[in-house]
Amino acid sequence: MSLREQLCEYGRRAVELGLVIGTSGNLSVRQGDLVAVTPSGAALDRLTPEMCPIVDVEGYLVEGELQPSSETPMHLAVYETTDAQAIVHTHSVFGTVVATTMTELPPVHYNALLLGGVIKVAAYATYGTPELAANVRAALEGKRAALMANHGGVTIGATLEQAFESTRLLEWLCEVYVRGLGVGKPTILTEEQLAAVVERALNPPEFPRR
Repeated sequence: MSLREQLCEYGRRAVELGLVIGTSGNLSVRQGDLVAVTPSGAALDRLTPEMCPIVDVEGYLVEGELQPSSETPMHLAVYETTDAQAIVHTHSVFGTVVATTMTELPPVHYNALLLGGVIKVAAYATYGTPELAANVRAALEGKRAALMANHGGVTIGATLEQAFESTRLLEWLCEVYVRGLGVGKPTILTEEQLAAVVERALNPPEFPRR
């Protein structure tokens, strides 16, 4: 599957799962010095491969008739400072709720470790600006996900599939926390408890054979 076809496939899935609405959200995937990105102002479930522009890592349009997403500068900034090969940005409901009310998402479940533990909320800045790109880069340091204040979420991965699955996990963690607040005060896992999870994962028990 080509890079552009991947954008179409995961764009459709993002809409189907309610992670974006209207023309919000954007995805990109990198190969070498080229980045395929979703176009500006297009619904992600109506994309065709030829609609997706390709830019180089310096932000120059290399191929395509449509303009790249307005968030392309943020994508390129993240590629510059991380090992990401794919990025997913959504306006999911629970992620946005957390991003409008908190400065970070605490680890209410040990699966938060898959994203780096505590998820930071990048300071607010107008979309598409260098300020937002810088804020997101800072929030992603050492993480696979970040939230963007009063905006949405962003995840990275070695592949678009990995970045998308991280988006799904981020939304699940946000939903667990928000719904937990409706019942009581969510219990936050301690550093010791999280360290024990890491130790367990690195040294799983061996079951005896018959």
